[in-house]
Amino acid sequence: MKIATWNVNSLTARLQHVLDWLIANPVDVLCLQELKMTDDKFPLDVLKSAGYEAAVFGQKTYNGVAIVSLAPVRDVVRNITGFSDDQSRVIAATVETPSGPLRVVNGYFVNGQAPGTDKFEYKMKWLDALRDALRQELASNPDLVLLGDFNITPEDRDSFDPVGLKETIHHTTEERNHFKALLDLGLKDSFRMFDQPEKSYSWWDYRMLGYQKNRGLRIDHILVGESLVPSVKGCIIDRVPRKWEKPSDHAPVVLDLDRGA
Repeated sequence: MKIATWNVNSLTARLQHVLDWLIANPVDVLCLQELKMTDDKFPLDVLKSAGYEAAVFGQKTYNGVAIVSLAPVRDVVRNITGFSDDQSRVIAATVETPSGPLRVVNGYFVNGQAPGTDKFEYKMKWLDALRDALRQELASNPDLVLLGDFNITPEDRDSFDPVGLKETIHHTTEERNHFKALLDLGLKDSFRMFDQPEKSYSWWDYRMLGYQKNRGLRIDHILVGESLVPSVKGCIIDRVPRKWEKPSDHAPVVLDLDRGA
């Protein structure tokens, strides 16, 4: 099966892109971030006509996440359990597959603005809460995939300018330590399980010919629980939609998982 994550930066603006991409890439599960719409505006009927169901956690103007799936989903949890938050950033659901249930956690991680700001402090607290919640999730659901827009470059090679951007947002030691703490729970960065091209990024700024000059960051990730590691057959960044007219500033990341029947 194939599982993908894509920050669409407004589903209203990018719905046709999503539909076109699903036709060309009929993944089993697609996790979306930055819907920028309330639940009642989510195009459930349109996606259903394409064969997909969805669990949605929307928000007006900002944030918003969804799990779009060919198979039924159950046990949907919105937000981080035990963490008071008025932003729609996390949705989890169990997807029924031929080889058993798979727990999918889709997150639009806090940006953080800049070190030393209130928004950065919120990001640190949010990441603490997410880690604690995931520890519980993994205890109950070891076959777990955590994916989404993390707003963190795990290593220098995940940034087009690691020296110039050192200790700026997405590159700070604190953020990278939080990413490592997620791995220490027993999660694996599926993209780094394979040899990848140098300068592989999933986000490029709209400004200053960011995409054309490949001035990007790898901030969209798919982490898998240890029990799933033997099933991981590949992970790629699909840059094609970034070339389309009026694209999202993010590209989809796709995990190929073969758990057997």
